[in-house]
This record gives sequence, structure tokens and C-alpha cells, in this order.
Amino acid sequence: MKTMENLLSERILSTPSSFVRSILKTAMDPEIISFAGGLPNPVSFPQEELLKSMDSIVKTFGSTVFQYSITAGIVELRKYIADRYNKKFGLNYTEDNVLITTGSQQALDLISKALLDKNDGVILEKPSYLGAIQVFSQYQPKFYTVDLAENGLNTAQLKDVLKNDIKMMYAIPEFQNPTGLTYSAENREEIFEIIKDKDIVLIEDDPYGELRFTGKHLPYIGAGKFKNSIVLGSFSKVVTPGMRTGFILSENKELLKHISIAKEASDLHTNVFSQYLIWDYLMTNNFESHIAKITELYKKQAHAMLSAMDKYFPKNVKYTRPDGGMFLWVTLPEGVSSLKLFPKALEKKVAFVPGDPFYINKKDVNTMRLNYTNADCETIEEGIKRLGELLAEI
Repeated sequence: MKTMENLLSERILSTPSSFVRSILKTAMDPEIISFAGGLPNPVSFPQEELLKSMDSIVKTFGSTVFQYSITAGIVELRKYIADRYNKKFGLNYTEDNVLITTGSQQALDLISKALLDKNDGVILEKPSYLGAIQVFSQYQPKFYTVDLAENGLNTAQLKDVLKNDIKMMYAIPEFQNPTGLTYSAENREEIFEIIKDKDIVLIEDDPYGELRFTGKHLPYIGAGKFKNSIVLGSFSKVVTPGMRTGFILSENKELLKHISIAKEASDLHTNVFSQYLIWDYLMTNNFESHIAKITELYKKQAHAMLSAMDKYFPKNVKYTRPDGGMFLWVTLPEGVSSLKLFPKALEKKVAFVPGDPFYINKKDVNTMRLNYTNADCETIEEGIKRLGELLAEI
């Protein structure tokens, strides 16, 4: 009789389990203050407005909102997205440049299905989003990592890495997950100059770009000027994550066609009711005002966390100071494993994400990710105080 391991595919055996998902189960203890998840604050969900939109779309569209639909997504929502990005970034999208996905996590999977064969070269930031690492790992590529610094990617390393056979590059230029760092305008331009003549696909993942506390929105690296540019967006952080409504934007319609075929084979189309619901909400409410309320809330929470860290953390512990988004990144003294600290943190009833799953083939690293959006300011201070007490013991 075959063992289960013999029955399973090489692809699934090469896919790491989600460390954050396992942490979230542990952190569900109501006594634990959790900075582990990437959860938007529930007070930001426009529940009353969405309830009105639910009633409206059923009355207006009837059975259409409950029926099968086209793979690309409903035209109304795709047109709204294209128009918004054109206005905000000076791009030239139409609804045909937009594919609605079941969250941006599915977008990463569909792109991988369309592009990656075993041992294809993929460039990642170091550290990078653990969900992307998990998705890409299914397709067994060869990973190449480029260090992420305060102002963006190490461009000397990028030039060196591109000497290899690379098919795809994945980056989060705005409020990067896990670090909270943002690529400078100069760094983005330098990256573009390096890759502009390369035959690769550039994925710019932008789930947090709307959540800017200070400064101005910056242009994308490749959108509008790089032929194989893909931008990923999502309504999870600015409307509601539970509806799992994300999208892919690309001017390369040939590339988008193949990604759409992958989606058709995966799930036919994204939830139609959610698409109509979000579209109606966007059309009947002041979305900019809603975003402003969220960013003001997150600004206060980020400030509360940073102030508490300044107060309670030892001076040999370093951390980033993001201008937006949902996360910040902590660097402990050399030789200190955040993974080994995690059980001790749980004893003090506080949780974080150790840095290990954000790297390729690195263990017992001295970094950790903290999320500040899903706790009030008083809870944040208490949690950071507990964490500071633990760090003072190392």
C-alpha cells in the first residue's frame, strides 16, 4: 500500500504551509494580544452601506447577481477599476485590461500557472511576502532574492541576478509586506532602467497603496511603460477582505488572455454577487472619504505602536517606520532567533510573526513582523510593553 506521501504530488509537497495561518489559530485565545495577522480593522468595514447596496443590486439586477458570469468579471466593476487607475496614475487602461480575481492571492496563483515551469527563475525581495513565496513554491521555480533596503531594492544585486535566466520578478513597492518599507521614486526609476529591455514579467503587488499616512503616491515601476507589466490590486484592505475581490491590471492583453484561461480552468469566475455589491457600494458612496477615515485610523495605530516601541523596546532592537500600510519590521540583535522567542511571547500573552517564513531557505532569523491595524491604541501599548519585557531578557 502506498503511503500518503507517495500519493501526493511533488508540487504540493514542495509548498510550505502558511505559518501565519497556524499562528492565527494559536492567537485566537482572547487573552493573547496578537500582532500576527494581516487583518484590517473591522471598524473600517462599511457594513451599513454594504447592506443598502445588497438590497439595491437584488432589486436592480434581479437574478443576474445570482447567475454565472464571464471569467473576466462584470464589466461595470472592471471599468470602474480602469478609470480609477487612469485618473490616479495617468495610465491608459480599459475594462479589457482588467481581470477580476478571488483576492490577489488567486492572482498570484493564476499568473504562476500561466508562466512558470519547474526551475524557471523568479526574483523576490529579501524578505518577501510569505503568501507569494507559498504560491510560487507550488510551481517549483528557482528563486533569486534581492536585498530590500530603506529606499527600495539593492539595484547592484538586481543587475547581478538578472544575468541568470529569469522569467518573472515580484515586488511590493508600496508599504511592503513584511517590512512596511516603500521604494523611493529614484529607486523605482533605476529598477525600470535595469529591466526595461529584459524579456521578463514584472508583477507589482499593490494591496496597501491606498493606505498612505504621509507623503505622496508614487508612480509604478513598470505600469504604462513596460510591456510585460502586471499590477495587482484588491478591495480587501479598503472595503472588506471577506468578499475576496481582487484584480489584475495589464496592458499586455495577450498575457492577460492566458491568465484568464488559467482562471477559467480554476473557478470559472469570481463571486458575482460580491462583484456587483462592491461596484454598487463604490458608485453610491464617497470612497475617497472612506479611505481617508481608514488611513487616519491606521496612522493613529501605527503611531501608538511606534511610540510604545520607542518607550519599551531595548535600544539594540531596530524597527522600520512606515508611511502607510499595515506592518512594520523589527530587527533583533544578531544571533537572536525570533522563532525561538515566539513560544516565550505566547507565555506573556502576545503574538507576532517570526521572520523565517518571509525568506527563502533561512532559519532562525533575527527579524519579526508586527501588524498594528487590528488592535486599539491601548491594547497596542500593552502588547508592546509585554513584548518589550521579553526583549529585555534576551
